[in-house]
Order: sequence, then C-alpha cells, then structure tokens
Amino acid sequence: MMKCALAPLLCLSLCMPAMAQDANSGLEALGRRDQVLGWEAVGRVDMGQNGFCTGTLISPDLVLTAAHCLFDVTTGEPYEPSTIQFRAGLRDTKIIAAARVRRAVPHPGYTPFMAVSTDSVRHDVALLELAEPIPVGRAAPFAVAAPSTATQVSVVSYARDRENTLSWQRACHIKERFSHVMAFDCDVNHGASGAPVFDLSGERAKIVSIISSGHREGGQAVSYGMELPEILADLKSALRSGKGVFLAKGDAPRAQIRRIGVTSGDKSDTGARFVKARNSSP
Repeated sequence: MMKCALAPLLCLSLCMPAMAQDANSGLEALGRRDQVLGWEAVGRVDMGQNGFCTGTLISPDLVLTAAHCLFDVTTGEPYEPSTIQFRAGLRDTKIIAAARVRRAVPHPGYTPFMAVSTDSVRHDVALLELAEPIPVGRAAPFAVAAPSTATQVSVVSYARDRENTLSWQRACHIKERFSHVMAFDCDVNHGASGAPVFDLSGERAKIVSIISSGHREGGQAVSYGMELPEILADLKSALRSGKGVFLAKGDAPRAQIRRIGVTSGDKSDTGARFVKARNSSP
C-alpha cells in the first residue's frame, strides 16, 4: 500500500488496501412505512427550491448534515435558515414529521467553496436547530460515536434518481483512514451530502461519520467523511455561544442558553460535493 504521508484525498482512493471482507450490499429502497421503522430520524434537508441534502436527528431539535449544504453555490451566500426544511422519514409524498430551521451553524473550521481536501472534508459538518422539536416517539435520534476498528459500515441516504425515497445500503466499507478523515466505497450520489454513515455492530446503529464528497473511479463509488465527536463538540459550543450561527429572519435569540445534548452516548480534482440541485445536472 502506498504511504499517504502528506495525504491529498486522491491518495486515499489510490491507497485502498486489498483486505478480506464481505462484498458490498446493494441499495434497498425504503418505500413502505414498515421499512422506514428505525430510520425515521433520517430525513431530507430541503434548501428552498434550490436542492437538497440528507440529514439526521441527533436530538429532538438538532439535525446533523454537511456544512456545504448551507451555502448557495449560485450566490456564494448562506441560505436563510427559515427557507431550509427538514422532512424526517420522507417517502414519496409521506413524511414522519417536518420542521423548519431556526438556526444553522457550519463548523468554524469550514471554508465554503474551497477545493476538496482532507481539511475541507474534516470540517464539512453543520448543525440545524429546528423551530419545533420532533417528538422522540415519532423519530428517535441517533447517537454519534467514534468509529470502531471494524471496517464495515452502512449508509442511509437520499440521492439523484431516488430523491423521494430513503435508500439503505446495509453493508459497505471504510477503505482508508487518515487525519480524522475516512474513505468509503459506499454507493452514494448527488443529494447524499450529510448522509449518516452507521456502525451497526451494537444494539442500535450509531453515526460514525457523514458523507461530505466523492467521485467515481472505474465505475466504483469513492466517498469521503470525517470523524465526528470532536467536530460535534465544537458545533455545540458554537450554538451555545451564538458565534458563527445563522439566525432565521423573524427569530430572536432565546433569552436563556439551554444545554445542547446528543442522545446517549463544484467539483474539484479529488471529488464532487454531493448536494443535489433541483432541475439541473450535477
């Protein structure tokens, strides 16, 4: 295996080790209500009429997604949070719950529209605070955890050609790790930005990364994500302080800063952002 000493992301895809592992599973469309059971907290993040990403509840009023989803590529400006909507468990025209966003915060280390690199991927994380919490009984939030030593993961996402139906890839793999960034062989596409990467080895799935960007090599998907615990702690701190937070028009800062918790426990040389724009080709 090549040594990824200085580690541009391209090296991650070229350095993928040949290791014994089970084959990837195909995508399973979760089009029926019974198929969505357990995945209700994963939803589509709609940025007005401009496009969508994938997001996941990590508490009743906090959605984890990719930071680049907060910025309009046509204007270079952040989206007005009140125009962003989270639709939990969307399948065709049905939803588990929907809520508008009142505050949004990208990681302070994230720089919009910079070329894809280990640094941009590592910080490509954002939190959306919903105007109204979604009851746990309707969509139970997922915990965030550090990745284990296992290489098999699972991804639930929306994407191009399946934008109205949640899809689940039961088994794909972490192919390489470097500097808090991971490369995957999971089947993702435009719209899957922010999609949760799950470790299914415990009693309940835990989020160990989210999809930031990717590309295809020889017909095979290569995507990138980051380790989350330290990044998430930074984002919670930013929400508490208000620094770098986008506030929806018409919303005033709350009088008391409440405790924010987590339940339990473009294109570039190396990849393309996986935002799906409406009525346009990627």
